[in-house]
Amino acid sequence: MERKITSVAALMGITAIILGAFGAHALKKHLSIEQLASFETGVKYQMYHALFLLFLGMNTLLNEKAKQTILRLVIFGVIFFSGSIYLLATRPISGVDFKFVGPITPIGGALLIVAWGILFYNSVKAKR
Repeated sequence: MERKITSVAALMGITAIILGAFGAHALKKHLSIEQLASFETGVKYQMYHALFLLFLGMNTLLNEKAKQTILRLVIFGVIFFSGSIYLLATRPISGVDFKFVGPITPIGGALLIVAWGILFYNSVKAKR
């Protein structure tokens, strides 16, 4: 399980760095300051959760089931939260109206909150 979590964390971190560089350099000329800030928010949350998964992989307080649940929540949470932000922020470049993904953003945020809640719950109930 630790290898799987670490692999997902690494992939998530790599893509966050690539997207961050892409946003800072390539998108700078094509998006407004507000759109760039939104894109950067997606990148930040993706990186935060890549680091969260690295921590999760090394954590000994949680059982495998809790780790598996958190991993799934983080994967889908980042896809929904950051992914929808990426699509919405780059709408002027793509020319596609991605407004339909707007409601997905808070669902992704809720999944991320639940993942952190599971970590908290399992950490508190862990035997010393």
